[in-house]
Amino acid sequence: MRIKLIVYFISFIMLLIIIRVYNISIKSNTYYDELSKQNHIKKVYQAPTRGIIRDRNGIPIAINNVGFSLSLKPHMTSSNSIQELERIAELISDHFKEYSKDDIIDRYKRQNSPYRHDYISVVDFISYEDFFPKFTLFNSIDNLQISDATKRFYPYGEVGAHIIGYVGKANRVDFNNDEVTKYTSIIGKTGLEQQYNSILQGKLGYKEIKVNALNQEIEVIDFVSPSNNNDIVTTIDINLQKYIHEIFRGKGGVVVVQDVQNGEILAAASFPEYDNNIFVSGISHEQWQEMRNDFNNPFANKIINGLYPPGSVIKMGVALSFLENGLGRNFNVYCSGEILVGNRRFRCWKDEGHGRTDYVKAIAESCDVFFYEGSLKIGISKIAQSLQKLGFGEKTGVDLPNEFVGINPSREWKISRYNKPWFIGETINTSIGQGYFLVTPLQVSRFTSYLASGVLTTPHFVKNDNVEAIELDYLSRDLELMRKGMYETANTSVGTATRHIRTKVPLAAKTGTAQVVGIPQDQKQRMKEDELEYYQRSHAWLTTYGPYDSPQYSVTVLKEHGGYGASATGYEVSKIFDKLIELGYIK
Repeated sequence: MRIKLIVYFISFIMLLIIIRVYNISIKSNTYYDELSKQNHIKKVYQAPTRGIIRDRNGIPIAINNVGFSLSLKPHMTSSNSIQELERIAELISDHFKEYSKDDIIDRYKRQNSPYRHDYISVVDFISYEDFFPKFTLFNSIDNLQISDATKRFYPYGEVGAHIIGYVGKANRVDFNNDEVTKYTSIIGKTGLEQQYNSILQGKLGYKEIKVNALNQEIEVIDFVSPSNNNDIVTTIDINLQKYIHEIFRGKGGVVVVQDVQNGEILAAASFPEYDNNIFVSGISHEQWQEMRNDFNNPFANKIINGLYPPGSVIKMGVALSFLENGLGRNFNVYCSGEILVGNRRFRCWKDEGHGRTDYVKAIAESCDVFFYEGSLKIGISKIAQSLQKLGFGEKTGVDLPNEFVGINPSREWKISRYNKPWFIGETINTSIGQGYFLVTPLQVSRFTSYLASGVLTTPHFVKNDNVEAIELDYLSRDLELMRKGMYETANTSVGTATRHIRTKVPLAAKTGTAQVVGIPQDQKQRMKEDELEYYQRSHAWLTTYGPYDSPQYSVTVLKEHGGYGASATGYEVSKIFDKLIELGYIK
């Protein structure tokens, strides 16, 4: 027994020795061989060229200007070579004033390392026009490497700024999250540039180069090209976008033009706009402060981040909730100009009232009392459920970053947000799109497109054949009631938009006036909009689709502090539909 134990022990020791010898002779050899390879083969990565963004007709709306970048040989900070570094930095600064000698040296030192073998970038971009006359001079300098470079350029400047977005310098977090960004130093910061950054930036290429002990290149032993030409084609028509920019210039607000059948957005603009080009190389502190202090908030993409009370443009959604929850198609009320709930009066916008009012009349003439009465019968919970189904309080799913959801108020929402009970007066306010209710213009555009087509699509800016389309369970005859009311809004003598829409195509429409400051319901004689301070005036909504008989496009306009709905926005809507005809979208 003892002999067996000794044999087992010796065998175990021998096994350990064999394993150790294997690790030293085989595995370690592989490891040190790889280290050796790294010592005499360097891998130089090549950044791809950023893809072009095009409009629906192939017109470039985000391109790359061509130029050169400058890099310096590493390890030039020792006492023997620091003078050469300073000489080259001074030469660059003398010929290209936007780059200072000190900044070049500081940038070089931050990147330099004893373990670094590739050249160090000190100038990202000098345009072809500026650099080419001096190419021979700089090409003769030892330790300086000249490389092709590109710089993002937006040929249409302010037009479509919030949609297209811009690129900017990547930060440390960006570098850690993305391998390509380490070498391009550029990343999409907003809009489509950010949403589709991973496609637009392409993939790295590289060269494996054999070097000697002095880090001198001997030969290229492997080469993989970077993947370029990662363009994206958008749904935008840049000519329509430019036209909207011209007619809305100087105002604050939003315009969205959407295909009601498939959700493609032909144009969308948030005003005021800004020139994306100022962000590419870094905006100045003065420009940043000026834009930041602008009360009209140019930085905000109001299409998806602007939150506004919907006012009366929500009334078709509330009416559908009535129909869905048992009030029936024959539901009607008598509007005397107000209702009394407890000891509180809730007034209609029309002091003398609308008389006997049904669904169609309530939409066409925007009768508030009709919606007060109906909301009291079915309650806020059912209204909120219907409006959520229609996309309010939810993301639209648009292919832009950081979309807001707005507020579709309910008892549960108020308890969660404020830990307070819901009051009946809040139900009444919600029924006409006031109170806590907040929406984005894109949500209203999507809702309008649904009323036109009967399909709730996902709005999008890049062509996509697999866009989700939801058929809700509203009866077609109920939708027809909504459409008829919207038709009469724009085409009958009593419609709230009739006098303000002048276009060559018959439209369906709904006006809305979204209060910015609260007006007490007991205040019978209200101030006129033009008597209020500008930033106290109501926001003006007009959401439309056309042609009425065969809907193709919706046009939604919100004019900030514009006053009454159609009177403030009818001109822009009419011009946009006429432009759609001119461009051949509506035959």
